[in-house]
Amino acid sequence: MRGENYISVIDAQSFKETTRIEVPPGPGMQIFSPDGKYGYICSSFNPETDVVSVADRQIVAKVKQESPFCPNIAASPDGEQVWFTLKDTGKTQVFNAKPPFNPIKTIDTGPITNHVNFARTAKGTFAYITIGGTNEVKVFRTDDFSQVATIPVGNLPHGVWPSGDGTRIYVGLENADALAAIDTATNKVIANIPIGQAPQAIAYVPNAAPNPDDRQNLQALGVAGQVAHLALAPKKETKGDKPPTSVSLFDQGLIQVLQASVTGLEPKQHYVLALTDRADGTGTAQPLAAFTTNPAGSAIVNVTGPIRQIVQSSAKAERRCLVIAPGEPSKLGTAVQVQTP
Repeated sequence: MRGENYISVIDAQSFKETTRIEVPPGPGMQIFSPDGKYGYICSSFNPETDVVSVADRQIVAKVKQESPFCPNIAASPDGEQVWFTLKDTGKTQVFNAKPPFNPIKTIDTGPITNHVNFARTAKGTFAYITIGGTNEVKVFRTDDFSQVATIPVGNLPHGVWPSGDGTRIYVGLENADALAAIDTATNKVIANIPIGQAPQAIAYVPNAAPNPDDRQNLQALGVAGQVAHLALAPKKETKGDKPPTSVSLFDQGLIQVLQASVTGLEPKQHYVLALTDRADGTGTAQPLAAFTTNPAGSAIVNVTGPIRQIVQSSAKAERRCLVIAPGEPSKLGTAVQVQTP
């Protein structure tokens, strides 16, 4: 329970809670070792991952996280390693999955490091890590931790999961409303599948629906497939640079949920996402959301409102542009990122 300080133990037959395991406030995710002996619980609010003995439900080890915000954790298929991501600092840590549960490696992976998972292939076992701030998936060997590939996939990759046979890796593109399929033999994207708004976590179940009749309840996306995509770039953009901030406006009827994947800013500083009446960001500003960047100079910012109608209005007098400016809503500095045409 991310908002609590415990892990619930659920009976698989009755689906009732049988006990609770107390952990530091804000547990982020929990997984098991392949042999079922241990549970690993990372934290979203405290710099600690706990290891639990499944047999007696006791905490048997505490692994230090190098930062408090871990969104995802995974055990290697051979049961030797546990990898977890640190979204706020853009790092990935590896520790021994067995006693003494010692740290093995810390890897600088990139801003908005989201999820990690593994593919076991003929060439070895590889960790695939989604890097939301650079719109890439990075691939690492699990034996020597060398990086073997960087795969461009689309806006804000988040959840990642292998196919049962290890030939494919599937990635949810949170700000592209799609699922990217990667061929693990070539480490290239071979398909993009529209799947609806803001996909995050993914789970793959081999042969879940082998017969066509099993899919009769599938429906078209409808409103869930309606989204507008924008981008913000520095006012003094360098030629060839990609816009560091992607924005999606997910339709909810008359309003939208705006989600901005912000990168390229100063770390641990206050900023405001705002609307202005001038494309260069110098006009009158209407603040939408105040936020503070993480140690990697990035952030995920959310706003709800009729924003698409304003930023895409056909009437020039009514149109507004998205900008990011330093400061607080009551005192904004000069815009540092502006909406691209």
